[in-house]
Amino acid sequence: MVEVYLDAMLAQFAPRRRLTASATTVAGLLDDLESRFPRLRFRLRDETRTIRPFVKVFVNGEAIDRERAGSLELRPRDEVQFLHSIQGG
Repeated sequence: MVEVYLDAMLAQFAPRRRLTASATTVAGLLDDLESRFPRLRFRLRDETRTIRPFVKVFVNGEAIDRERAGSLELRPRDEVQFLHSIQGG
């Protein structure tokens, strides 16, 4: 199982901040999270299923470029963090 951590902003759309999932890629993990917690849909990815520019993905503490994040393979016991950047103007 992959450990998932959602920041405070994203956690309001799921039952808790720490979750588990069985996925082999980040894209598969996002599919799983969005199907289990529909309120997360369109918070992490846009309509084209691309990770949103203001969502940062970390796997085992390492920042992952959003262009390659979806295809990144995951192993059991990996920890994936999703952090939602604050934007303003």
